[in-house]
Amino acid sequence: MNGFPASRISMKIITVKRNDAGQRLDKFLSKAVKGLPMSLMYKYIRTKKIKVNRARTEQKYMLCEGDEIQLFIRDEFFSSPEGDSGALYRITPKLDIVYEDENILLLNKRPGVLVHEDTAAAENTLIMHIKAYLVQKGEYDPAEEQSFAPALCNRIDRNTGGIVIAAKNADALREMNEKIRNDELSKCYLCAVHGVPRPERATLHGYLKKNSADNTVDVSDAKKAGYKEIITKYRVLRSKNDASLLEVELVTGRTHQIRAHLSHVGHPLLGDGKYGVNRADRAKGYKFQALYAFRLTFKRTERDGALKYLEGRSFELDQNEIWFLKDFE
Repeated sequence: MNGFPASRISMKIITVKRNDAGQRLDKFLSKAVKGLPMSLMYKYIRTKKIKVNRARTEQKYMLCEGDEIQLFIRDEFFSSPEGDSGALYRITPKLDIVYEDENILLLNKRPGVLVHEDTAAAENTLIMHIKAYLVQKGEYDPAEEQSFAPALCNRIDRNTGGIVIAAKNADALREMNEKIRNDELSKCYLCAVHGVPRPERATLHGYLKKNSADNTVDVSDAKKAGYKEIITKYRVLRSKNDASLLEVELVTGRTHQIRAHLSHVGHPLLGDGKYGVNRADRAKGYKFQALYAFRLTFKRTERDGALKYLEGRSFELDQNEIWFLKDFE
């Protein structure tokens, strides 16, 4: 016995649409047929109960637009309950849009805003507001999509602010992820730190290891097993009351890199309780770490892609939007 009640088996056909193409068969099916256990999916592919274009296939087959997937599986696998799409019409989207075209959105994420869903705040997240915005504009219809949903291409910590990128379609998502993997984006940050770094301009080198158990990282000057190289450039813009405003460029992009690296060299961010002591900072009104991703630049490359038209362009936030700059006027 396989533990499932007897039910009708019929053939269903899924036609691959534009936003479904360019991904592996198993990845697509995990999203399009959510009621089908992964173990059974792989078995059904092996035993030809799942075919592509009426021929035997493999789980790693890359789907093309127009492909037909034939599934000879039980009906209940198609009846997996979906999330409350009604929320996307009920939410009043609150987005600070920096730039928008038919492929992407650039947004100013405010400190304190949760990027992705958790059990406590499923609707009050940036990604839900993005989906609601696109649904209400008529640019995204969940009922018409089989595997794609608008997605964020980069993440910023909940208590950090700055520019985040959202893809409106699968081509843009793939291309943006490729740009991030190939280091084709340049990100600059503004932050406020304790003390006055010396020299006033430097490139910091070190090594970082992530501690998943407590969501922290450790920085070392020497290379150690399990540590990855980090490179952080900074320059001091202004200093006041034993604190400094820095412009920081990430050469490498690791978890908590700016916060941990600057703390490691003796200059923790104002308001950062994880890599510094922020009791006095909170008394001064620093509810969040003083860190903002204020500029995003698309580097020029030799290759073509769906977002080629963005290359060479730079997007920067109005500095009046950055809450801690007032302390350095």
